[in-house]
Amino acid sequence: MRRNVFVVVLLALGAGACRQDMHDTPRYESYEASAFYADGRASRVAPTGTVARGWLREDEALYTGRANGELVAEFPFALSQADLQRGRERYGIYCTPCHGASGKGDGPVAKKFVPTPADISATGHGSHHPEGELFAVVTHGKNGMPPFRSDLTAKERWLVIAYLRTLK
Repeated sequence: MRRNVFVVVLLALGAGACRQDMHDTPRYESYEASAFYADGRASRVAPTGTVARGWLREDEALYTGRANGELVAEFPFALSQADLQRGRERYGIYCTPCHGASGKGDGPVAKKFVPTPADISATGHGSHHPEGELFAVVTHGKNGMPPFRSDLTAKERWLVIAYLRTLK
């Protein structure tokens, strides 16, 4: 009996502790007015130096192709066979139409361009440029070549360059 009274009292205290404050808090849409803050805005300004999740670019070589302001001459990460396969896939989708499967600039649409796409094979134009310069070209484009920074992640751009180095 005494135990049942204890349980009932405990449940009563627990039920009394439950409040609806969090459930009743108003939800605001972006840029909606709010009486809660002195400036009348519901949206808050992010603190200075805030970086969105996934957008911190600490590795300068990986994201710019440069280290201490100089073009890098090697890849910013170790490459595996799976990486080269991914680079081959990305090259096939984004580069083959203009540069061709061999990288010689003889892709199916190459004849429509003046000047024609560069020979970027391991023995052509791309062979004597450092990796960082090729990364900049793939990222920002050059002459008639469009930029691919919106289509390929930084790592994928590096993988395309790694695959380029295997073209003979």
